[in-house]
Parts: sequence; structure tokens; C-alpha cells
Amino acid sequence: MQLVVARIGRAHGIKGEVTVEVRTDEPELRLAPGAVLATDPAATGPLTIETGRVHSGRLLLRFEGVKDRTGAEALRNTLLIAEIDPDELPEEEDEYYDHQLMDLDVVTVDGVEIGRITEISHLPSQDLFIVERPDGSEVMIPFVSEIVTEIDLEEQRAVITPPPGLIDDRAEVASSRDAEAED
Repeated sequence: MQLVVARIGRAHGIKGEVTVEVRTDEPELRLAPGAVLATDPAATGPLTIETGRVHSGRLLLRFEGVKDRTGAEALRNTLLIAEIDPDELPEEEDEYYDHQLMDLDVVTVDGVEIGRITEISHLPSQDLFIVERPDGSEVMIPFVSEIVTEIDLEEQRAVITPPPGLIDDRAEVASSRDAEAED
């Protein structure tokens, strides 16, 4: 099974280093020198990590065969993909790989169907579930414990307690405001 472990950012310096947006809790294992990673787009790889270091809080990598800034810039926005054992699970009880969360049904604690997770967006502050609703629209749900109260992999569902306005239709929110204003 394949797991996206990082996204290549901009070039750093003139010797082929790139910044990396880490998407794994185990960068020291998955992004270590000598690691061979598949890429998306596939034509860019595979890439072998030659060196890695942290500079000003950012991980910098250099790949074999990439010796200058031009080569590094050509890799920008490439996803780095590691091959993992399908039986391998995260160490912590409340940690999940993206592939475990994709296609989960999202429901409220009351059992109201919200939709299905179609994408997971990894942001610096938190992760977001991109949920496709039954009508085809999308809603973004922050993957934080205050909102996502349960992940049930056996039942293939994520249970949420959304704050007001997170999943409500704009028309419903507007009509409830109008009703409050009339009272």
C-alpha cells in the first residue's frame, strides 16, 4: 500500500535542496537518507533521498541526481509516496492514515447523515475532512477532537458534533436568523 509522506515545496539555495511539507508522523523513518520514494506525478520519480536536515523549523531534503536550483524547482509540488505494509497501523490509538479515513460516512451524534469523506487536507494548523454531501456539495470539517468525536473503522463512519453553522445550509442559517429577528 502507498502512503503520501510529504509534498515538495520551493527550492532552497543553489545546491538542489528543497523544502518539504511533511505529511507523516514518522519523518525520521520515512524521509531518512537512502529512502526511495515513489512520486505523484510518477514521471518525476522515483526519488532517493541523499541528505536531510532541519533549517529554521523546516525539513530540507536533497535527492540523488538533483544538484542545482533548477532541478530542485522542477520538483515543486511533487508528492512523495512511501510503500508501507498494509497491516501496519499507527502507533497511537487516535492516529489514522489517510487511507483509513477516506470514504468514511460522516454522521452527527444524532445519526443525521452529513456525507462521505472524499479528501483530507493537511494544513499547518490542523487537518480538514472534505466531505461530499448527498446533494453533491462539499463541506469542510476540522479534524479536531471537539468536533470529530469518534472514528469507527469497523462501522466505516466518523461521528461529529458540529458547532452551529459548520454544516447548516446557508438558507437554513439565514431563515433561523430571520425567525429570531421577528421574535
